[in-house]
Amino acid sequence: MNKIHAAITAVNGYVPDYILTNQELESIVDTTDEWITSRTGIKERRILKGEGLGTSDMAVHAVNGLLKKRGITAEEIELIIFCTTTPDMPFPATANVLADKIGAINAWGYDISAACSGFIFGLSTAAQFIESGKHKKILVVGGDKMSSIINYEDRTTCIIFGDGCGAVLLEPNEEGNGIIDSVLKSDGAGRQYLHQKAGGSVKPATHETVDNKEHFVHQEGQAVFKFAVTNMANVAAEIMERNDLSSDDVTWLVPHQANKRIIDATASRMGLGAEKVMINIQRYGNTTNGTIPLCLWEWESQLKKGDNIILAAFGGGFTWGSVYIKWAY
Repeated sequence: MNKIHAAITAVNGYVPDYILTNQELESIVDTTDEWITSRTGIKERRILKGEGLGTSDMAVHAVNGLLKKRGITAEEIELIIFCTTTPDMPFPATANVLADKIGAINAWGYDISAACSGFIFGLSTAAQFIESGKHKKILVVGGDKMSSIINYEDRTTCIIFGDGCGAVLLEPNEEGNGIIDSVLKSDGAGRQYLHQKAGGSVKPATHETVDNKEHFVHQEGQAVFKFAVTNMANVAAEIMERNDLSSDDVTWLVPHQANKRIIDATASRMGLGAEKVMINIQRYGNTTNGTIPLCLWEWESQLKKGDNIILAAFGGGFTWGSVYIKWAY
């Protein structure tokens, strides 16, 4: 019997209609289009507007489109893993909210919180359920409404983040395609450099925490950049070495879209030219858990069965990792 791999058999994405440009940010905070573009590569980002709309609402669009593409119903989904930093509520899990909204009445589910690395952590986790034979249809969703935790008076963070969501379907594959390997890492000592100060059990919400704007993303950019640029590149190179892949063997790098300079450093370490790197940061900014699935969605028509694809991410916590996939369709 051939080894079972967890293969992506469908992908879909969703970004909100509202476009927040660098020019609009110039009127909000002390910054310029040139400053933002030269340091991050970002020109615009999408923002979810509308009363009472959360991360799950973007996921509904992404997942319903995915189900239609694959020609299956929500009732066939057995497990939903929702990777997000901005759940609809602290509890219940946004995976469960999504299941209710799409009618996935036979699915169980839970959320994964690993900052920007969440989607690749979720993929690796879901793969275990497929490989063991436990489940045959799993949704892995990566999405964030980052605008809900961004202080638009803080130019160090408001220029970076946007809203968006992507989703993939994992199913068993016996042809040798699917998720082949993963290298996942974390270091909690990095939490001081990128975190949300209040809203958890250590510092519950009070008038003071709200007045002090402690429910927004706090980032020490230089420290995060230095750690990310080294570790995201290292882990992508490590997974190539583990699987005897040369730069010629790699069809695509799908990097987390945090910063163009970090992406370039990762590609350089892997020996890849720009033509093999998926980049949409200029249009969407950093959608945290949404960046990698949104890239796969946008490049889907260019992917071919058997393509060697490397996913790489870095996130607050710190978390980082890489996944090696052989594309299955």
